Amino acid sequence: MENTFATMESHAPLYSLSLSLKNRHCLVVGIGEVGLRKLSRLLVSNPSFVLALDTTAPSEKAWDILEDDRVRFECRTCSPEDVRGKILVFATTDSKAENSRIARFCQKAGVLCNCAGPPERGNVFLPAVARQGRLAIALSTDGASPALARRWRDELEAWLIPRRRTAYLLGLLRPLILDLPGDVEKNKKILQKLAASPLQQWLTDGDDVSCLAWLTAELPVALHAQLAPLLAEVLDDVT
Repeated sequence: MENTFATMESHAPLYSLSLSLKNRHCLVVGIGEVGLRKLSRLLVSNPSFVLALDTTAPSEKAWDILEDDRVRFECRTCSPEDVRGKILVFATTDSKAENSRIARFCQKAGVLCNCAGPPERGNVFLPAVARQGRLAIALSTDGASPALARRWRDELEAWLIPRRRTAYLLGLLRPLILDLPGDVEKNKKILQKLAASPLQQWLTDGDDVSCLAWLTAELPVALHAQLAPLLAEVLDDVT
């Protein structure tokens, strides 16, 4: 037991970041259940191109995703050339040896790789992501228990529901406030006051009257004409 704890304590924590896939190319090798799940979530981030490879013909279910204009499917094995120029690679075949081979290609090319098995061969470990509208929280146990991370993800999604409207509204107001003329530090303090305000509860309740009254009292006159339309947009948002 002591050796197990010692190993866990000496393990360096993973570095967390969010990766933009805009105008980027990705690769998914293995279009089974795991690969399809990875590909589906990958497309949400809108990469410009995804090469999908498998040595067997995809299932009918797979074609619903593979027919996306951003995806090109080829029925063959992965080569080192396939890895080059990709920002992110998923090795999700049914073969641990094949996944390891792909991970080695990525290591030599300096490309980020998520390896389904064995996962330690890759250099990217995907967190469980709780998402509500434009608000997201990524949760990782550093590989200790992905199942536990998924359980907590579901709990976090419920926690995010009453907060997503607040994040949406502040996301709309922030550039308007930062563009105001005058003291930059004063504008930053306005943003801090917004974050500490009672807006969250009012937005959860759909109380646009209280929201508008508070915003009108606290924000500069230059923004007043835009407040009602912004509130209407936030309260109508269901994504």
